[in-house]
Amino acid sequence: MGQKTNPISLRLGIIKGWDSFWYGGRQFDQKLIEDFKIRKYLNARLMKAGVSKIQIERNLKLITVTINTARPGIIIGKGGQEVDKLKEELKKLTGKEVQLNISEVKRPDLDAFLVASNVARQIEGRVSYRRAVKAAIANTMRMGAEGIKIMVSGRLGGAEIARREQFKEGRIPLHTLRADIDYSRDEAHTTYGRIGIKVWICRGEIYGRPDFFNFGTTDAKAQRQPRGGSQRPRSRKRK
Repeated sequence: MGQKTNPISLRLGIIKGWDSFWYGGRQFDQKLIEDFKIRKYLNARLMKAGVSKIQIERNLKLITVTINTARPGIIIGKGGQEVDKLKEELKKLTGKEVQLNISEVKRPDLDAFLVASNVARQIEGRVSYRRAVKAAIANTMRMGAEGIKIMVSGRLGGAEIARREQFKEGRIPLHTLRADIDYSRDEAHTTYGRIGIKVWICRGEIYGRPDFFNFGTTDAKAQRQPRGGSQRPRSRKRK
């Protein structure tokens, strides 16, 4: 199952948390649509800010939106003017009070969405897909990742017949639930069609139970431990 399912959804409640944290009740459909509108608006508005993830938390009167970005300066602006402007725009969109938090992604080369987006933008800029993928793999492994896999599919290089190519370095243990695997996908829109990019990044293993309700880019490095030996409990011999 690890090869077929989304690595993030497979680890929800184990080592991964949720991007939306609220209870909808009878208004679940309205809140879900509202979350979709917020994310769609922010992704379009902050296209050049390197937004990795948008997390939404709700209570009775307030919506807390946390934006994880590689370029927080673009969102904040001079003296925080852009943040205040963005907060007012979200308030008009939702009709509720909005609290906006900006969290910096300190190592963007270890973020699957940012890596996939970077490869897609390079392919759209007529860079060879092999060159873009190999550069992304080298940068990610240099930042300390245990493994990375990138799959590119479509009319690669303008070929008439679509195909799929896969590039991998290191280890990607999809069946190990404690493995911190980040996954994302993106599309490159070219003159000869769309190119799909999927990225898997293994950032180590997480032991213990992380805090799922602490929104923002938490540093799980302190929770990770080096691999070594079998983690299975020893079986007791019966007398």
